[in-house]
Amino acid sequence: MEQSLTRTGTTGTPPPLPDHRRVVELIESLREVLFPGYFGELRGQNWDLTCLVEKLGMIFWNLARLIHDTVSHRCPFPCDQGCDAFQQSCRQAALFLRKLPSVRELLFLDVKAAYEGDPAAKDYDEIILAYPGFFAIMVYRLAHELHRQGVRLIPRMMTEYAHSVTGIDIHPGARIGRSFFIDHGTGVVIGETCEIGDNVKIYQGVTLGALSIPRDEKGRALKGGKRHPTIEDDVVIYAGATILGGNTVIGRGSVVGGNVWLIESIPPGSKVINRPTVEHRLTGSAPPASPPAPPGSGEPSPPA
Repeated sequence: MEQSLTRTGTTGTPPPLPDHRRVVELIESLREVLFPGYFGELRGQNWDLTCLVEKLGMIFWNLARLIHDTVSHRCPFPCDQGCDAFQQSCRQAALFLRKLPSVRELLFLDVKAAYEGDPAAKDYDEIILAYPGFFAIMVYRLAHELHRQGVRLIPRMMTEYAHSVTGIDIHPGARIGRSFFIDHGTGVVIGETCEIGDNVKIYQGVTLGALSIPRDEKGRALKGGKRHPTIEDDVVIYAGATILGGNTVIGRGSVVGGNVWLIESIPPGSKVINRPTVEHRLTGSAPPASPPAPPGSGEPSPPA
């Protein structure tokens, strides 16, 4: 670790790390091209195809530089003229850009799911411009594609930026299906190996997490493997629910109520609720008397 922190290049300066500000710029630029007319320089009517192509070019070079910084920082050897790291970074950036149309299709399904799932939503514009859950999902879907390509560090920086802005923590390694909706969103946690099907709706404060991490005989954490739950299609999970464990499966069409704690699977079509307990706390006091029945109701009045 110490060698990693002190490694220098041929010029005697530490290899660069990806710039957080450029990661944020990447997210904002991608949002502009995914939804032209809504954000930034492409907002309103001040854009055309030429502007879009120029913005895509800026995204390409920014992403290629970020990927190169990640690769060069982790490389144990000093850079020289024979290194092809930047060419590889450009290929990764180009591959990512080719995925944007499919990401855009998924995001429009997410917008539609939010509109149909929230009676307070007036139109699609409101969801794209104002909903924190949709912003977090957008950043996740972009970061997930980079994660699938094997790009290190940048996907996590992207989703953690969305986490800092929205309070919604989605690991880029999670697998999430179509038409996903997070309502309100604050406090939602979705872990790295979580699998979520199509048409799933979750509310604020939901945790899809892991149980205690197993350790080896030397006390070191055993990483890897399936640690987070599987949520099948058409599931609704209400506020504050906690679902833990890699072997936990929430069956298709199930409803998980608010503040429920689950560490075991439930079959399709289940409904799990946390029933409140009401106690009369005043010792020796009788419950309040029922009000008298209205005249003519046919019900006898309680004795005096």
